[in-house]
Amino acid sequence: MRQITDTILMVRPVQFRSNEETAVNNHYQDGRIKILDQNEKAQNEFDVLVAALQEKGVRVLLVQDQIEFDTPDSIFPNNWISTHENGDITLYPMFAENRRRERRPDAMELMEAEGFQINNVIDYTSAEDEGFFLEGTGSLLLDRVNRKAYCSLSARADEELMIEFCEDFEYTPVIFTSYQTVEEKRLPIYHTNVMMALGENYAVICLDCIDDKKEAKNVLKHLKEDGKEVITITEAQVNSFAGNMMQVSNDKGARILVMSDQAYKSLTVSQIGKLEKYNEIIHPSISTIETLGGGSVRCMMAEVFLPRV
Repeated sequence: MRQITDTILMVRPVQFRSNEETAVNNHYQDGRIKILDQNEKAQNEFDVLVAALQEKGVRVLLVQDQIEFDTPDSIFPNNWISTHENGDITLYPMFAENRRRERRPDAMELMEAEGFQINNVIDYTSAEDEGFFLEGTGSLLLDRVNRKAYCSLSARADEELMIEFCEDFEYTPVIFTSYQTVEEKRLPIYHTNVMMALGENYAVICLDCIDDKKEAKNVLKHLKEDGKEVITITEAQVNSFAGNMMQVSNDKGARILVMSDQAYKSLTVSQIGKLEKYNEIIHPSISTIETLGGGSVRCMMAEVFLPRV
């Protein structure tokens, strides 16, 4: 069982903008800021990230978004799909109606064309009809080796759906709620992967975001019993997307940690030193995507764990 992969699926945007339908509970996106040529700038940032990954030997499967879908958040595919070593693909129910159009059969066809085997498609999307959502590996942080799923509950991460996923895939649920301060109110963070990241041997997490101390203690207990070095970050660093990072491997088995330049600049020398024990860090700038999209590099990468044919 692998925790990280050397192949990722990415979707190049064609109509990127601040999504008006997600702004109601993604308080990291700022639609008030006007950026000229926003789609072109997002495409350039996307291309720089892809090139940085490929230069390090990470395999990137590229899907081109199509303008007729009008999908401003297509650049974040990890919310609608996850793949698994047994050949399963999971499709997830999405909060925003315009994000549901991101689910693309051609992305699955591309993985098959590139030599990956799909055995089953596990589809939870009918939950949208009932108003329940679970947004992929944005909501679920999967410790694939220790079979644990960490989930911060929110409007986009329903507890019952999360437990159903854990029963279907034989994961132990680790459930909590994380919060951010918005205009002096504590509001739920929309996705778990904004405040927490899991590597093979470490976890990056903002424990200060988990207001219930029992929940924070329980998360810490699970991480430590599985031998993870816990690297804590602050709420200010979460606001700079320092929780939204992902460890990958390359074609030679080397470990690489991907984060944005904003995230990297927010980290202390000590935190960077702890992370560099385990992997090289790359940190391209994606400021347009972060500002308008309210997500960062981890959201842009859907890991491919499928078996090869």
